[in-house]
Amino acid sequence: MSEKIFPKESMEEKKSTSRLDFELTPSDIVKELDKYVIGQNEAKRIVAIALRNRWRRRKVMSKLREEILPNNIIMIGPTGVGKTEIARRLAKLVNAPFVKVEATKYTEVGYVGRDVESMVRELVERSVAMVKQEKTQEKLEEAKKATEEKILNILFPKKTKSISFDVDAESSEIDENREKLRELYHKGYFDSKVIEIEAESEISPPVQILGPFGMDDLGTSIQDMMSQLFPKKRVRKKMTVAEARNQILKEETEKLIDMESVIKEALERAENMGIIFIDEIDKIASHNGRTSGPDVSREGVQRDLLPIVEGTTVNTRYGPVKTDHILFIASGAFHVSKPSDLIPELQGRFPIRVELKSLTEDDFVKILTLPENALIKQYKALLETEGIQLEIDPEAIREIASISAKVNEEITNIGARRLHTIMTTLLEEILFNAPNLIQEKKITITVKMVQEKLNKIIENVDLSKYIL
Repeated sequence: MSEKIFPKESMEEKKSTSRLDFELTPSDIVKELDKYVIGQNEAKRIVAIALRNRWRRRKVMSKLREEILPNNIIMIGPTGVGKTEIARRLAKLVNAPFVKVEATKYTEVGYVGRDVESMVRELVERSVAMVKQEKTQEKLEEAKKATEEKILNILFPKKTKSISFDVDAESSEIDENREKLRELYHKGYFDSKVIEIEAESEISPPVQILGPFGMDDLGTSIQDMMSQLFPKKRVRKKMTVAEARNQILKEETEKLIDMESVIKEALERAENMGIIFIDEIDKIASHNGRTSGPDVSREGVQRDLLPIVEGTTVNTRYGPVKTDHILFIASGAFHVSKPSDLIPELQGRFPIRVELKSLTEDDFVKILTLPENALIKQYKALLETEGIQLEIDPEAIREIASISAKVNEEITNIGARRLHTIMTTLLEEILFNAPNLIQEKKITITVKMVQEKLNKIIENVDLSKYIL
């Protein structure tokens, strides 16, 4: 049915979204983040304050509102400690447009690579899609009624009115028959019936633009222009009522949505609520202040990034967007370089720095069990689909955490991502044999099983480099 195209959004979710957008205090934001991210309390406090300040700014009524700029943040810490997850959950919390980009894929203007302005265009695209989805949900019931009427008209075309002296009796009879047909339609009685509808042709000639920076955006603009000059052909198609319902519903919904208001709201949301997360920013820092070789290009990217972060106007396919009030969160491990290796102007645009701590054995135990999307809960859910109940003893969970911490210390520290490799190695045989080669429907993982499966690999350092 229609849910395949437009996922249902419950009234509770809508209420929750508005509540989070307007009522969450910094302490409430931290509590919400605690459900998914273990530890890193300092980082959570900093981002919670930054988020609440955006809400406070929007409530300022004087001219001072335009002068209040967001305090951009740099998160410093090794991989896998929760930098990206904090920023991603933060955006979901307030239903804000969010985009994550890698600093390494951008290059200085004039070199082959992506233009730094494309991150803002990507944010706007995300914002438009988000607002359009919301408007779609609002118009869904109205579109369903129009779809229903259209399908009934195809199945049972309305007869032309003949001359009759008893107009009221004839009209009531037609309405009564129509309601009976409507009931049968709701019960799915006509779903397998084949009808012919007029729909847009799905085949359109691709427009590919190959070239240097910015050409991906130019290609999109040319595709839009071509679609306006040569609109999609409408063709007659035969399909079942069930298939036609989704096709017609999509078209009816698009007719009801005012794209001008969608774009206007999306631009406003991107400008005032947008969050851009720039990962791997340490990779574009000049090492030890050198300005030769590849470091020249790195510094060039920083200088191109500077006007975006400090505030400029970027032209997008939907209109100009000001970046003054977009919140930028940068992150990096800074193993080789330091935040002070960034150019001074860019350092000044990221006034808040927060260091995330490496994860300990206790943190790993909590990560495995406490979050709503905990790794053990995920594996339990996967095996439940095969009719297998998975249980892991508390001592076994502690052993898994201990092994993960040990491997991180001895080989490479990849943070919580180590748990994925450890758990996959531990459960590999069960996941492979399920369901047909496993007789027991309840499997309990003990400390002994964990040690037998993982200790040999851990003891052989060379082997563990490849497996774990």
